[in-house]
Amino acid sequence: MSDVNRRSFLQATSAAAIATSVHVASAQEETKDEEKKPIRMAVMGVNGRGRQLISGFSKFPEVQITHVCDPDARVIPRAIQTLSKLGKPTPKVEKDFRTVLDDPNVDVLVCAAPDHWHALATILACQAGKDVYVEKPVSHNIVEGRRMIEAARKYKRVVGSGTQRRSGADFQAAIKQLRSGRLGDVNFARCWINSTRPNIGYAKPKKAPSDLDFDLWCGPAGNDGYLDNLIHYHWHWRWNYGTGESGNNGIHALDIARWGLDVDYPNTVCCGGDKYFFDDDQETPDTQLATFDFDNAAIQWEHRTWSRRGIEGNSFGIAFYGSEASLITQKSGWSIFRGDKLIETHKGAERELAHLGNYLECLRTREKPNADIEICHKSTVLCHLANIAWRTRSTIQFDGEDEAIIGNDEAAALLSRTYRKGFEIGDTV
Repeated sequence: MSDVNRRSFLQATSAAAIATSVHVASAQEETKDEEKKPIRMAVMGVNGRGRQLISGFSKFPEVQITHVCDPDARVIPRAIQTLSKLGKPTPKVEKDFRTVLDDPNVDVLVCAAPDHWHALATILACQAGKDVYVEKPVSHNIVEGRRMIEAARKYKRVVGSGTQRRSGADFQAAIKQLRSGRLGDVNFARCWINSTRPNIGYAKPKKAPSDLDFDLWCGPAGNDGYLDNLIHYHWHWRWNYGTGESGNNGIHALDIARWGLDVDYPNTVCCGGDKYFFDDDQETPDTQLATFDFDNAAIQWEHRTWSRRGIEGNSFGIAFYGSEASLITQKSGWSIFRGDKLIETHKGAERELAHLGNYLECLRTREKPNADIEICHKSTVLCHLANIAWRTRSTIQFDGEDEAIIGNDEAAALLSRTYRKGFEIGDTV
């Protein structure tokens, strides 16, 4: 395949020049020797998580949201209102984020678009000399994630991702406990989320609303036809655009489990479950149980999207089981048990602003952030492998060094995808 070439499909646009230089500093630090200079951000995908990131980044005085980009004009007013309530200037509005990449005064692309856009947006931004903050899961498939790392390194860009627990003081303290030997040999971690999601019903393709450019929304995924039950959230449950609940929320838990056990890639992955509860258009499982076997440890992932009762009394959590004690995370904070006896609790900590602040600081230092693209890619690989094992009903043998599936052509075909003409991701970046 040919290299990604942003300019080959970028429509001719004129981006306004914004006279400023870039100097990044943490929002919590006081200006002493010199006035902070702005970091100018374009935010792509502003319906839900994107709007939250607009609010979060705007709490740092050096950040200026210069552009909001979305193919759905209906979501733009609320994004602008978010900035207005914070006393921030009104940003420029673009339907296609690619039109802002030629602006030399846009420093960062924040990508909160659906999963199928994450990789291409990140690669194009890196090629244009922009740093990137991309939401989780960082990719729609495993090959995409590797290309994102290659782009970040080749173009010397800071690319961070939205796994905020990496920056939470409570989770950092939990990792120290695991490393201390206090729990003994820790060879098993269990992760889960349990929720009650709605039935999305059945829908037939129809004409998209006039204020939504659905073809652009589809981008690299291909246009299967607009559906009333697809946008803005239920795309998560269709393989063409999303990665199911494992990619949606499993990434948060699996990232901490992998960090805690100090493992990279599994050797084998198996996955059970099915769509037991919902009778609707969802393609992804409403019940999923995946097991990842590493050289000296195992991780298990479980979700149910129709029953809130979870493991260890929590609807979401990560449990590390050691030979001497166990550490159980709650929604915020964690506890240590020796057998059934509670021996220590640790309060939760703010992590959203800490995470964004870490990313902004790394823009200044050019160091890798807590959730560097390569870290999050390795965690996202687990989500993809669980889904591949489930979709093929097979046990996956994985070669982590080459990021390849061994002896299973059907599963290996799902390591990447077919792209629409003009939206390709090539073998090189």
